[in-house]
Amino acid sequence: MVFVRREQFDENRETLLATASKLFRERGIDGVGVAEIAREAGLTHGALYAHFRSKEALATEAFSTGLALSREAFRGDGARRKRTVAGYLNYLLSSLNRDDPGASCPMTASASEIGRHGEEISARFAKGFQEKAGAFEAVLDEGISGAERRRMSLAIVAAEIGAMAAARAVAKSDPDLSDEILKAVHALLVKAAKAP
Repeated sequence: MVFVRREQFDENRETLLATASKLFRERGIDGVGVAEIAREAGLTHGALYAHFRSKEALATEAFSTGLALSREAFRGDGARRKRTVAGYLNYLLSSLNRDDPGASCPMTASASEIGRHGEEISARFAKGFQEKAGAFEAVLDEGISGAERRRMSLAIVAAEIGAMAAARAVAKSDPDLSDEILKAVHALLVKAAKAP
């Protein structure tokens, strides 16, 4: 039996989470197996199961890791420019995010797939969705009432996720349509986020 130092054990766990998070965003939870994740992380699948009781448990933790990284990027980019609906959408609905799903928000990469998995990962998705909606709610036009602010922020996040999914779906066969989707949804959401 091989014993691993605690520091190495913790480092292995972080490597597995980062690798799984990236691969799940690129290919989906069902599109990649645990053996491939372990191999990409430079470990054995036995090492993976020393940290996670199942692929579902790994997916849940990897989704949370991806959300944390996405939140840092979202807030980091937002801190370098004026925080506005348009500013956030410039980042979220960019061709850069579309073309690099492994480094972008896991909600846009996994939204349709999460519904086919367990309650725990659904709860993590819901929490991430609420946090992102809260960020939008905080920057909506001050002339929009409280209840309408909430509805508008939920709609913006849902539309952003859907727009990115559609843009990615058509990007290989029709890149112009993909760009058009991102621009159209961006413009519509910015317009809708202004008080009448």
